[in-house]
Amino acid sequence: MGFIKEFKDFVMRGNVIDLAVGVIIGGAFNRIVSSLIEDVITPLLLKPVLEAANVNTLQAYSWHGAKLGMFLSSVITFVLTAFVLFLIIKGMNAAAKKKAAETPVVALEPTITEKLLMEIRDSLKK
Repeated sequence: MGFIKEFKDFVMRGNVIDLAVGVIIGGAFNRIVSSLIEDVITPLLLKPVLEAANVNTLQAYSWHGAKLGMFLSSVITFVLTAFVLFLIIKGMNAAAKKKAAETPVVALEPTITEKLLMEIRDSLKK
């Protein structure tokens, strides 16, 4: 029974749940970026290049058997994903700094022990 309880405690920890949510959202975000590349960027920006290579999609482009189109699509997906994540994290950091700046700093009154230590220090200096 201890093993099952330990496993349940492990799974119910906040870190595991947060990680699972992040993986699911990341998968959905990957599909959005892939669609952006395949359905928007490729037809609008790369159409002349693809027509010159006599291919319909970026993924179909190959050179001497090497699937360069698949590689280029993966590189573009990675760069766009990294850029969007950079923007999200930069925004979160800016919001955290703003919140930290708005939080007032409360000066704590020294404890009795600290006051006595300060008196001893001052006496030793004299």
